[in-house]
Amino acid sequence: MLRLLLAIVATMVAAVFVLAPAAHAAAATPLDAYLDDMKTLRASFVQTLADAHGKEIDRSTGTLIVSRPGRFSWEIHPQNMDKGSGKDSGQLMVADGRNLWFLDRDLQQVTVKPADAALSATPAMLLSGTVDVRKNFTITPAPRRDGLDWVLVEPHGTDADFRRALMGFEARELKRMILEDKLGQTATVMFDHVERNGNVTPEEVSFTPPAGVDVIGTPRK
Repeated sequence: MLRLLLAIVATMVAAVFVLAPAAHAAAATPLDAYLDDMKTLRASFVQTLADAHGKEIDRSTGTLIVSRPGRFSWEIHPQNMDKGSGKDSGQLMVADGRNLWFLDRDLQQVTVKPADAALSATPAMLLSGTVDVRKNFTITPAPRRDGLDWVLVEPHGTDADFRRALMGFEARELKRMILEDKLGQTATVMFDHVERNGNVTPEEVSFTPPAGVDVIGTPRK
């Protein structure tokens, strides 16, 4: 379940950065202003996971690289002592425009699906860039707190893997995201060292399975 939640967070965060055009169909929010004219994004982050009682059960650091439309790399490394740390552990998710790749270094396993098929399910459907986001999600301003302006993202229906996501902005910069899953777990992502519209090379948003790992699925050529 932990890896599932990590994958949901990765697709949700990166998806929001590449979906922008459909979001302008309704009332503007800080999210709309943040995404306006965005072409690339590079950021580091700290991600924590808490159980239904608020106890922290996992902490990771990572990097997010986005090249719109539809390409991103989301990499995390666990910081818990019992799980180890460093580049030999953790997960990497890459959308290369054709396929969505998920590398679990702990399991030495790669899962791949064609992007349009993988991203048709909520909340990763946001990544497609071809759907009207507001037909599937409600995006509304939320009350200001902790010095941040918040935007609430809620899925329509009951099929989504998460209950809601809150995105916090300071001076038009994204600082935090809080995502709640159906089991009451909460993921909090705190962003830092954000670079907007800088250079992102094609190699940074592409993926080749490492030698020796098991590959599940067939990539689209």
